[in-house]
Amino acid sequence: MFNRFLNLFNRLFVVWVILGGLAAYFFPGFFLPLKKYMEVFFGVTMFGIGMVLKPQDFVNIFKNFKVVIIGVISQFSIMPISAFIVSKVFSFPKEFSLGLILTGSAPGAMASNVLSYLAGADVAYSVSLTTVSTVLAPVLTPFLTLLLAQTFFEIPFWNMFISVCKMVLIPLFFGILIKRIFAKKIEPIQRLFPAISTTFIVFICALVIALNKEYLLKINSWIFIATIILNSSGLFLGYMVGKVFNFDKLKRRALSIEIGMQNAGLGSVLAIKHFNEKVALPAVIFVFICIFSASILVQIWSKDGG
Repeated sequence: MFNRFLNLFNRLFVVWVILGGLAAYFFPGFFLPLKKYMEVFFGVTMFGIGMVLKPQDFVNIFKNFKVVIIGVISQFSIMPISAFIVSKVFSFPKEFSLGLILTGSAPGAMASNVLSYLAGADVAYSVSLTTVSTVLAPVLTPFLTLLLAQTFFEIPFWNMFISVCKMVLIPLFFGILIKRIFAKKIEPIQRLFPAISTTFIVFICALVIALNKEYLLKINSWIFIATIILNSSGLFLGYMVGKVFNFDKLKRRALSIEIGMQNAGLGSVLAIKHFNEKVALPAVIFVFICIFSASILVQIWSKDGG
């Protein structure tokens, strides 16, 4: 019964993000004091992810090394370049352009693994892609942001590199290590960790909205359209890459969802720590859009029968 509740809680991620966003907009005073804990929140999220990774997940990376490398290269090229092009075409203010590129340069989101499962996609492939892109994020996320956004802001590459290591790699590997040492003791509560990760991501998104309450009133529809274009380009081009390399249908679906979704929580925390609150806003808008679009694909593909 409790496991069923946790599964439902994780599946309703977009509902919690919406409710958290509404709460933050109308009661920002509750969330603003949490700003100083953002890095801790994200570290706990990554620790929770490390606790649910299995040895087989790493075996799958090496068993399918070629398709994983193709997927990761696609992840770190399609989304950053698309974000750069979209920001140029729409001529957004420099804060939003930087935020869009930072979001596009983030690794894949763990939520993509759940959605791949619901869509009847190749879950093992999805987990492999997310794991590898997350491990590479300390170098590639700051580097791609520096490469594509240095005309907007001075990009603190090494500071960002250290931040991602502290918030992503160290908690992730610590979670893996703890699970390995205390496997039998942790097994009964293992399903709790994805729910904890979901909860902290909701808090991060809500905090960004609370910090941007006044700015949100000035956002026009073009910003939402640009974010939809970025998400759609990831979904479509991800699927097409799979087709070009003759991936089977289930891998194409997994790659589409993986590339179309980004770890917006990481993008938000990096934006607030190293830039300002406005830079974090595109990541939160992206969360809403990518969850909705992926959910639509889940409905279509799950009825297709794989």
